[in-house]
Amino acid sequence: MCGITGIYAFNEVGRFFTINLFAANDTLSRRGPDTGNAFTHGYAGLGHRRLSILDTSSGGNQPMTDPAGRYTIVFNGEIFNFQELKQQLLQKGVAFHSTSDTEVLLHLYIREGEGCLYKLNGFFAFAVYDAQEDSLFVARDRMGIKPLLYSLDEDKFLFASEMKAMFAYGIPRDLDYASLQQFLQFNYIPAPHTIFQRVKKLLPGHFIKMKGLEVTQQCWYTIPQQYDRPGVSDYAGAQERLSQLLEASVKRRLISDVPLGAFLSGGIDSSVIVALAARHTDHLNTFSIGYKDEPFFDETRYANLVARKFKTNHTVFSLSNDDLYEHLFDMLDYTDEPFADSSALAVFILSKRTRKKVTVALSGDGADELFAGYNKHRGEYRIREGGLTTELAKGLAPLWNALPKSRNNPLGNKVRQLQKLAEGARLDEKDRYWRFATFTPASDARQLLSESSRTRAAEAELAERKARILQHLRQGGDFNEFLFTDVQLVLPNDMLTKVDLMSMAHGLEVRVPFLDYTVVEFAFSLPTEYKIDGRLKKKIVQDAFRSELPKELYNRPKHGFEVPLLKWMRNELQSLIQNDLLKDSFVAEQGIFDPAEVRRLKEKLFSANPEDVHARLWGLIVFQYWWKKWAKS
Repeated sequence: MCGITGIYAFNEVGRFFTINLFAANDTLSRRGPDTGNAFTHGYAGLGHRRLSILDTSSGGNQPMTDPAGRYTIVFNGEIFNFQELKQQLLQKGVAFHSTSDTEVLLHLYIREGEGCLYKLNGFFAFAVYDAQEDSLFVARDRMGIKPLLYSLDEDKFLFASEMKAMFAYGIPRDLDYASLQQFLQFNYIPAPHTIFQRVKKLLPGHFIKMKGLEVTQQCWYTIPQQYDRPGVSDYAGAQERLSQLLEASVKRRLISDVPLGAFLSGGIDSSVIVALAARHTDHLNTFSIGYKDEPFFDETRYANLVARKFKTNHTVFSLSNDDLYEHLFDMLDYTDEPFADSSALAVFILSKRTRKKVTVALSGDGADELFAGYNKHRGEYRIREGGLTTELAKGLAPLWNALPKSRNNPLGNKVRQLQKLAEGARLDEKDRYWRFATFTPASDARQLLSESSRTRAAEAELAERKARILQHLRQGGDFNEFLFTDVQLVLPNDMLTKVDLMSMAHGLEVRVPFLDYTVVEFAFSLPTEYKIDGRLKKKIVQDAFRSELPKELYNRPKHGFEVPLLKWMRNELQSLIQNDLLKDSFVAEQGIFDPAEVRRLKEKLFSANPEDVHARLWGLIVFQYWWKKWAKS
């Protein structure tokens, strides 16, 4: 796990920007704290910051060039099947000078070009420069676990793991106002777009090739959509197959030349990963976060049960709200593109403390999207199935609209969910997915923008982006299409972005066994009834491991975690809101948002019924803080 950056110039004007390569590379030092090097040749340059995981010797340093001096690679990630691939290459006469997976990837690319991608089991973003051809190849893994940003103009192609490296090249910081409106709706910006017009995200399962002035981008992987074709005879067989695939995935991800552990939240997903890892690791290191001041969200009791059952070396980081607040501005300072999933703060702190004990951690991310683990999945299922609950929710819509709603207490959260269910039941598949996936309706997000910003956020462009996101949802289509859309949208743009950015801020590599492509493809071969029914979400995951996990983990609500934003905004953050980031005069001078609408949100915040206004304000605070630090100049 590392940070990479590079440049491929088309002319002398573009070549001038290679002087920024070393500065860009240095911005990635927290991703790769061990070593940093750069390579230049003609019109091309590659930079690499290393977090040593496999072959910690200098033999694994990058950029890495083949013995003939033709090919040079920079690589961020891990190839978990590199040993098998290495054996195949050895049989073909390839000589190796290190025990790193980077060298295996380099030689595999030399022999198979883009075809090497189909043989890789891992997560990655990498670039290979061919000095003889003067060509560049960059690629991203199937699921989008590792990030890759790029900028292309008439003079050059730039790429990097993080936006802060792109800043070092002096990219134009012209806001993409359609992306801004999307951010206000989602709390993140869906790929391939970013907050800047001139910077894009390479989509998962895509590569870009450059030779001279010829630039091509291509999709090399999409998840097969073969619902109801699991290749097993029945549900019991499917459970067994899932167990086998997931254990193999976990075992692959235990390879490491540095200390390794696992996150253990106390939920089903992380508990399954720990159970499987414990079969192959004595006294596995596990890590949990507890919330002293927020008992509704504290799940350490369940994490401790799992840790005792599997005899792990367990550590609980028990946090107060003061601990959370203490790290808030460190997190915001590191965030180089607007990203307002408030649970990122917990991941930031967990990663920071975990890194003091291990360099690699396994996590249970991805299971919710693959196997229907969110409350919105239950809502979608109920609407499709119909019945009394759905009809009551629709009929009582005026009541839900009138009652107080909040994510921070059980009753208010239930009212919020019922209101959303009632709204969704009146919509078709595409509009319902959009409603469930966004925090703020498009009309409200647009209203928050100033008149000039609305003009720049072209509605035709926004409609095109929406259509692309929703393209896999058909009228009367399979429930799996809802999950497939989550895997394309929510998983890479929210969940995986959060984990990568917050963990790499501390030089911690996080591995996600549920997102091994063999598990993903199996998940999308399963019929709906294997994943969710009227009683269970993530049904097959729960049932496949029911005999192994503590019984207390079952039949309990999924809490997730909510940072106490409302309390902070009314207290510690009040001055920052009123006198700085959202001050009326500053908002007016900035010209991005409508001062009257911002003022209305602030008034609601301090009213007797704030509902979830703090969630909308959090997005504004994150953007304003980011804008002052990264974009204002």
